Amino acid sequence: MKVQALESHEQKPVTMEGATGATMRMLVGPQDGASNFHMRQFEVAPGGYTPHHSHDYEHEILVLGGQGVAKSEKGDRPFKAGDVIFVPPNEKHQFLSTGSDPLSFICLIPAPRDCTK
Repeated sequence: MKVQALESHEQKPVTMEGATGATMRMLVGPQDGASNFHMRQFEVAPGGYTPHHSHDYEHEILVLGGQGVAKSEKGDRPFKAGDVIFVPPNEKHQFLSTGSDPLSFICLIPAPRDCTK
């Protein structure tokens, strides 16, 4: 079992093309032997955004702080702290931080098939 403070996890810039002002912490992942799910925490500076992209897996998001807009093929949806977001597989999406405070959210994804390598 792992019990560890969120802030003790290394925060790294999101380097995927199209991201601005976004960082990520891997909270639970391959380093923990997690073979089914990975838990990540993202922080997006005011005015920043994640890349506009899609992938073949779903993810579930819990917004911890701040506010933003979720952009998708189905339109823009505002959200705030306390909201839950589900992104289905292959849906193009992007998260923009629209408030004066950083946007912070937890994102759960299925572990990649080769995550134990």
